[in-house]
Amino acid sequence: MQLETLKVFRDLVDSRSFSKAAQSNSISQSAVSQQIRGLEERFRLPLLERGGGRRIGLTPEGGLVYQTAKEIVALYEALQNRIAEVRNRISGTIRVSTIYSVGLYELPPYLKNFLREYPEVNVRVEYRHSQQVYEDVADGSCDVGIVAFAVVRKGMKAISFQKDRLVFICHSQHPLAKRKEVGLEEVARQGFVGFTSDMPTRKGIDQLFRDRKLEIRPVMEFDNIETVKRAVEIDIGVSIVPAATVAQELLNGSLAAVEIAGEPCYRPISLLYKAGRVLSPAVKRFLETLQDEPAEGPGDSAPAKAVGE
Repeated sequence: MQLETLKVFRDLVDSRSFSKAAQSNSISQSAVSQQIRGLEERFRLPLLERGGGRRIGLTPEGGLVYQTAKEIVALYEALQNRIAEVRNRISGTIRVSTIYSVGLYELPPYLKNFLREYPEVNVRVEYRHSQQVYEDVADGSCDVGIVAFAVVRKGMKAISFQKDRLVFICHSQHPLAKRKEVGLEEVARQGFVGFTSDMPTRKGIDQLFRDRKLEIRPVMEFDNIETVKRAVEIDIGVSIVPAATVAQELLNGSLAAVEIAGEPCYRPISLLYKAGRVLSPAVKRFLETLQDEPAEGPGDSAPAKAVGE
């Protein structure tokens, strides 16, 4: 019995997905099926419940094999990591699952610093919605997840990353574009281009208005920052977004950004990883790098009132 087969079985049960297990082990889905069949032939009993639908279940014997496979694979991974630490060699692959706005605008300077120091490490970044990031962390599809306004779930650990300052944005010729600051009462009177209602950033922005007994007037809703900005650029409405995401538009003059009056508003960004999973030396160093301010800082990180994406 090969260790790789036990790892494939563990990953399949964790992710409950043949495609994710295949991706995690860089093999095809048919290869996953073949390895599971080989494992069942080895023990001469079924390990998976093969019923209708796409749900993956375990037989009682499969549950026992799964728990033992987890322990064996964890011990082997810990051994690999200890050997790497003794050799002081930082290499391997790090899988990062991040929400779009952080991955596109705030992660790059940290990646640049990390890869400059550890050129033997391959960092694979997946741009995902918040719920997908949580799923990737839970099923082991990624090593590090990055979300806004984190809700720490069972089996996960969270580390504070940074806080994004929020600003009001509008078309460069909008009547509010030349203001030094704008109150939320004025914003509430404008047509608002926002994120979809299920996104944490939208929920956080809505809460800002509710705290002042105000409501926004949504004219369009999108599930990513790029489309929100494009809609504001053509003057469909105004919006509130992380300052780091509009730096280029401010330079070329397609958007104007105005500070929000009163106490500055921020959204917290957190790093997630699976509790109990052995972190490789590369992942440990990557998390340390994300705790340091990069030479080319992505934005303001001072503490203040927080909202999320």
